[in-house]
Amino acid sequence: MDKQTYERYRLILERELIPATGCTEPIALAYAAALARDLLGGSPQRIDVFVSGSIIKNAKSVTVPNTGGLKGIEAAVAAGVVIGQADKLLEVLSAGDSGCRARIESFLSDCPIQVHLAQGDELFDILLEFSGGGSRSRVRITGSHTNVVLLEKDGCVQFEKQPADSAQENNAPPMGIAEILEFAQTCSLEDVRPIIERQIECNAALSQAGLTGEWGAQIGKTLLQAGWNDVLLRARARAAAASDARMGGCELPAVINSGSGNQGVTITLPVLEYAEALGASREQTIRALVLANLAAIRIKQEIGCLSAYCGAVCAGCAAGAGVAYLHMADRSLIEHTIVNGLAILSGTICDGAKPSCAAKIAMAVEAGILGFHMAQSGREFVHGEGIVKKGIENTLHEVGELGREGMAETNRVILNIMLKQQEGT
Repeated sequence: MDKQTYERYRLILERELIPATGCTEPIALAYAAALARDLLGGSPQRIDVFVSGSIIKNAKSVTVPNTGGLKGIEAAVAAGVVIGQADKLLEVLSAGDSGCRARIESFLSDCPIQVHLAQGDELFDILLEFSGGGSRSRVRITGSHTNVVLLEKDGCVQFEKQPADSAQENNAPPMGIAEILEFAQTCSLEDVRPIIERQIECNAALSQAGLTGEWGAQIGKTLLQAGWNDVLLRARARAAAASDARMGGCELPAVINSGSGNQGVTITLPVLEYAEALGASREQTIRALVLANLAAIRIKQEIGCLSAYCGAVCAGCAAGAGVAYLHMADRSLIEHTIVNGLAILSGTICDGAKPSCAAKIAMAVEAGILGFHMAQSGREFVHGEGIVKKGIENTLHEVGELGREGMAETNRVILNIMLKQQEGT
């Protein structure tokens, strides 16, 4: 692998696999709120929130950490104002304490927060306008969770870049699964170990919290209480339990993938469970996770950051590829694992972040592992069967078109349903 490609893949891991405390969409709102408060120079007296539909969808029903169980956009913004530390980025709410809920509720009662649906085509768009003390601040984040494109106070722009510039920055050519596997097999462990070890530590701790606490829908616990116990069930349960904890407001951070903590834990926990069952070395485990993480990012490159296509499916198939690697699979078997998994579960909808995400994660992991067992037995879905095309890169392109374009109307219908629920109709 040439040095430029090698460094690109290393930087992708470094940029994508970062810690986040709580579901990333409400946390992005809290981050924007902390920035707007600092820019204003004090607590606001009125807040207007302009967000794209996908932000509404993913922030509406999830518990915001360190708020004592509060949910939704208003809670996330209020938490960012009251306890947010903007320099911590997606760990902006990590410094909460037992008195946070009372302070946040007091702020919510004193400061009106009006939520508006943003106009425009940006799938990921947050604009906050703060007013107070005779001043006004505006902060906009577009394209990804920490991509600030506007900082403005009293009409004076302090920082600005166009959303199109941000899109251009992220418009790198797609990675290839063959190159990803080569990087995973040959990269220097010292270049990736700190990134992957942090992911292992954070996501394993979050899973343990989900299995021992009473978070979310308790899908992980439910799986383990089913009465049978094998490595596949444990892999599903551990991944689901981490999501239980995240969706339930657990204060422990997840190391994310493709902007999503749920995708990060879906990748990590099954690979760890199979590594333990197989007696894999630490080096094998790290390399398997390098492969799985980059494979998930590759799939999401085609689909985009937010859509109606459930990201857990991408992550579950990528986890299957990591498990295949632990079984000493060659490139062909790994590619067939990914294609099989995508053929099984593509089309699963994303209807926002909430407790049921944990159940979808359990199913996605099962599909990814089933895809591996099919490939291991010489069975595969082939060209012409549904969305499957000849060659993995062609299949990934079709999956991306399905998620990005085919499910765009689905995304709008889902949002309309959720808005009707919010209005009580």
